[in-house]
Amino acid sequence: MNDTHAIEPQQRLELARRAFREFRTQCFWSYRADLEIHEQDISFIVRELRRNGGHKGYRIVAELCR
Repeated sequence: MNDTHAIEPQQRLELARRAFREFRTQCFWSYRADLEIHEQDISFIVRELRRNGGHKGYRIVAELCR
């Protein structure tokens, strides 16, 4: 079964990169600001958004996990 609500891999990666920049001081303060986010880093982005991203972070996680 094909989920028509799933986002494309490139869109998912872009969303993760935007989230890293947007939540930098709230969730990713201990990481370099110029850290390159790749597909394999998305689970790390999701984990940190769940821990420290608040409601807005959870909404982004929902997008990333579709």
